[in-house]
Amino acid sequence: MSRIAVLGAGAWGTALAMTYADVNHDVSLWSFDPSHVTQMRDARENARYLPSLRLAENIRIEDNLARACAGAEVVLIATPVAGLRETLQRLQKLSVTVPLFWACKGFETGTGLLPHEVVAQVLGANYPCGALTGPSFAQEVAQGLPCAIALASRDIELANYWARELHHSRLRLYANDDVIGAETGGAVKNVLAIAAGISDGLGYGFNARAAIMTRGLAEIARMAVALGGRRETLMGLAGMGDLILTCTGDLSRNRRVGLALASGQPLAEILRSLGHVAEGVLTTQVAVRRAESLGVDMPITRAVHDVLAGCVSPRSAVEQLMARDPRQE
Repeated sequence: MSRIAVLGAGAWGTALAMTYADVNHDVSLWSFDPSHVTQMRDARENARYLPSLRLAENIRIEDNLARACAGAEVVLIATPVAGLRETLQRLQKLSVTVPLFWACKGFETGTGLLPHEVVAQVLGANYPCGALTGPSFAQEVAQGLPCAIALASRDIELANYWARELHHSRLRLYANDDVIGAETGGAVKNVLAIAAGISDGLGYGFNARAAIMTRGLAEIARMAVALGGRRETLMGLAGMGDLILTCTGDLSRNRRVGLALASGQPLAEILRSLGHVAEGVLTTQVAVRRAESLGVDMPITRAVHDVLAGCVSPRSAVEQLMARDPRQE
């Protein structure tokens, strides 16, 4: 068994700590918030993000990053993308050299970088690392329900080794060497989940949702290829799998944003009531900007951007998409 440091005590970080502690890995869970750590230690529960699910006694909960990483053989970063760079910089100051894998999805606001590009800037292009991504609701993983995800690294031997080490009977890992494709799928599917939620909220039915998902997958693939990824990666867990889950599952925060937008709620109110990060809201603007710079056509992503910006109503956005000129698939 491995000694694992999980950095970020949101829903997904906590779920990862719980699932690996359940199969007897030595797990530490770090949060930057001392009050959050105190609450979790006292109650053995992450009431903020995964209420009513008990944290095993063998999970060490830390607010000190050095203690959390001491002796770790692998680091799993489960902060939002917005916290990735700072976390990496702190690890660099601690001279952490063990492999690390990030579980955040999206583009960094401001720079527009994918997570692997942020890691390369901070730790160098040759640091042993990769992305942990795929169809995975934290709530279900924490409950011990079956799940399969991808572990993508440019170093396929590293990916194969840690896919074996981190695999267990309820969390199946598949190794992949296309980090760009895997990350693009994980980022843009959140935008499409907002679109699917809008469509469902307007009562447009299953046919419309299927059209959004299918044509949305084509958008993801175009962007991934333009960035240097492979189209076939998007046919797997990191693309199609994650897209299906996020566009159809009731636990999807981004889908819930779309449903609320369709009902006429203001975006600021939606985000306040959500209580969790909905990465698709931040991702949309960056995705549009990168698509424009790459010359990639992403009409659904653009429509979601315009709805979020208040430039067009949800209903008008769907009507405009349907009114586009016919073309070959």
